[in-house]
Amino acid sequence: QVLLVESGGGAVQAGGSLRLSCVVSGRTFRDYGMGWFRQLQGKEREFVAAISWFGGSTSYADSVKGRFTISRDNEKNTLYLQMESLLPEDTAVYYCGISSTWDLPVRVDECEYWGRGTQVTVSS
Repeated sequence: QVLLVESGGGAVQAGGSLRLSCVVSGRTFRDYGMGWFRQLQGKEREFVAAISWFGGSTSYADSVKGRFTISRDNEKNTLYLQMESLLPEDTAVYYCGISSTWDLPVRVDECEYWGRGTQVTVSS
């Protein structure tokens, strides 16, 4: 059974920082691309950032470029998202997803499994 468990969400003021983590079990983590997506209630899940199997390639949504950094520790089976200069519009539930390939998952349908999400709330 493949499990993804996110943590690190919370409530912060605009301009603050958070670091999200996603621990993966049940799959050889280092073989697969990983991604972060976010979703507001009633809206579609949207791409935030992705990283290839070894971390050599990354991709970011334009809205988070220069503020968010995705990384991974293949020894710890853990994906990270460092979020800086947070804005109220970053408020959402953040999900990690694991790709079915080594490549970066930049679309929702490219992720084979998902975590249950962690809430990030940014107040102005």
